[in-house]
Amino acid sequence: MALDQRTRATAQRRPEDSGRRFAAPTVAGSDVGSSGIDRRPASPAGQRRRRIGYIALGAVLPIAILVLWQLASTLGWVPAHRLPTPESVVLAAVDLGERGLLGLYVAISTQRVLIGFALGAVVGLVLGAIVGLSKLADGALAPTVGALRAVPSLAWAPLLLLYLGFGEDSKVALIAIGAAFPVYTTVAGALRHVDRHLVELGRAYGYRGVSLLTTVQLPAIVPSVVSGLRLALAQSWLFLVAAELVGSSMGLGFLLLESQSNGRIDRLFLAIVLLAVLGKTTDALVGVGERQLLKRWG
Repeated sequence: MALDQRTRATAQRRPEDSGRRFAAPTVAGSDVGSSGIDRRPASPAGQRRRRIGYIALGAVLPIAILVLWQLASTLGWVPAHRLPTPESVVLAAVDLGERGLLGLYVAISTQRVLIGFALGAVVGLVLGAIVGLSKLADGALAPTVGALRAVPSLAWAPLLLLYLGFGEDSKVALIAIGAAFPVYTTVAGALRHVDRHLVELGRAYGYRGVSLLTTVQLPAIVPSVVSGLRLALAQSWLFLVAAELVGSSMGLGFLLLESQSNGRIDRLFLAIVLLAVLGKTTDALVGVGERQLLKRWG
């Protein structure tokens, strides 16, 4: 009789009661879980301190390089005709700025990069989507695009000058070629590995073709797309130098070539520093856009 009562009591027990004996003790008002890890979100002040610490950590190496550069140039470790002092580079920037050339060169080069990058990113995105979504297009286009991607940047320059001349079109076209391939590669590879269940779910909701791509597939590969855009932007600055070295009378690439011809090592270093700063600045702007995209689709 007692055994039957215990059996009925066990059967009547609710399923959610079975785990109560093993539940971890919690403290009222606490966000500490059973693992002992504090899961409370960091305060704005804590996030600000971490951000400042991260920026300070990134500034350590540039400052160390600048100090080493100053020591090497002032103590004579490297001859002056091979390594100018940081002060002489700053004075060269001031001289070009007073003559109205520095801002003009920076603006022209940045404009060329942004236009070429935008055109190349659109072409790479469209071509990557076609190859990544269609096995027929993959088989027909991927080998040829892969071969064109292997062509060095300077090999394109004479052909573009022949067909487009020495104006802006040839320079922007060369930069666009450099920007298109990283976006194409990352987008095509990422679309091939989108979760099939996610695609089938989108089709169940009535999405087809372009709407399926823009609503389901592209949001699923946002991190890969942004990585491709960052690579494309870095490639755009590389191709900019190639474009301006071949045929240009203004821009940072022209400043590099002119400084080498005139033996102005201070201006040569200035152009390199400006390219580094501009490249990092534009990459940081893409990083800001990445965070916004991940907040929406991540």
